[in-house]
Amino acid sequence: MGRETSKSVLLRRSGAVIELVLNRPERLNAIDDEVAADLLEGLESVAGEPGCRCLVITGSGRGFCSGQALPSAQSGSLPRQIGALVRERYIPLVTAIQLLPIPVLAAVNGVAAGAGFALALAADLRVAADDAWFTCGFAAIGLVPDSGASYFLPRYLGLSKALQLALTSERLSAPKAAELGLLARVFPAASFHRDSLAFAQELASGPTKAFALTKQAFREGLGFNLGAQLELEADLQQQASETADFREGLLAFRQKRPPRFTGH
Repeated sequence: MGRETSKSVLLRRSGAVIELVLNRPERLNAIDDEVAADLLEGLESVAGEPGCRCLVITGSGRGFCSGQALPSAQSGSLPRQIGALVRERYIPLVTAIQLLPIPVLAAVNGVAAGAGFALALAADLRVAADDAWFTCGFAAIGLVPDSGASYFLPRYLGLSKALQLALTSERLSAPKAAELGLLARVFPAASFHRDSLAFAQELASGPTKAFALTKQAFREGLGFNLGAQLELEADLQQQASETADFREGLLAFRQKRPPRFTGH
């Protein structure tokens, strides 16, 4: 059975598994105020849902999530106070995902870029369709990784590889992401929803309390201080957003051309 939490986020339940589906396919499920609020509401509802033993976050259409919704060329406006935006929009989302005591699975059905990539990284496990791809993407418009990306990537991949992905904004295919250890499974695109839901059902059949304690043990063993890192990201993102390079990066994005960065 299923229901809508809103037009922008769907909630579907299948036994002990709940799916939260980002539902702005015409924008590759980019995150704006409405999507962020509805996703947070969905996460909060899952936390209080009896019998839910696994959460799946996925996207509708051909994208998982293309990241922050950027202003159009027609709007002519630059985002203001991006540090505050990170704090208000993304810190609550990442924190809510991380605090869920049940397994959280990101089912990446298409592009996962920028904050969308970070959203997938915040989940406990990730699976992807074989035609999905990932990019850190922030540097391409003159910004720094946020939404937890600077916390998760170095822990998952090591500092050198994390910096490579962050500084180059290179695209990772699903098979390459699996090779690096970012994905638990890669499934054929044609059967992706069925296969990813079956994997979630497998997780849901496990010892839920032991899973919650395992998550706690691993994070504390790593010196878990996600909150401090999320605040640092917001501070650094505000600094980056005040540069000429960010203005150029955003203009280039709007004009669909390579940016011409000057280092200022």
